[in-house]
Amino acid sequence: QARLVESGGGLVQPGGSLTLSCAASGFTFGVRTMAWYRQSPGKERELVAVIPGNRGNPDYTDSVKGRFTIARNDARNTLFLQMNNLKPADTGLYYCNFRYRDPEVDDWGQGTQVTVSS
Repeated sequence: QARLVESGGGLVQPGGSLTLSCAASGFTFGVRTMAWYRQSPGKERELVAVIPGNRGNPDYTDSVKGRFTIARNDARNTLFLQMNNLKPADTGLYYCNFRYRDPEVDDWGQGTQVTVSS
């Protein structure tokens, strides 16, 4: 019954910024460890950023450290990903989802497309 709806993607030049949002419903958002994932052409879906519930510290894949910031607003059941100094390699379809999930269940939403190109 969980629902996750991503938004905020778009086309941006290298060095630019975007902020992605994820509206969550159907579960107790505040206690769940949430994550952003992305999938680029020809590559497997990868974990980008993680933020635990209960005010845990976030973590990031090495390629985005120092450029991306994951945040959450538990009162509004919303997850964010602020992306700065974007690079063409950041291009992909970005998804929000649980960090810990059942790999046999296809629980991915539609994602939001980020394209970094000059």
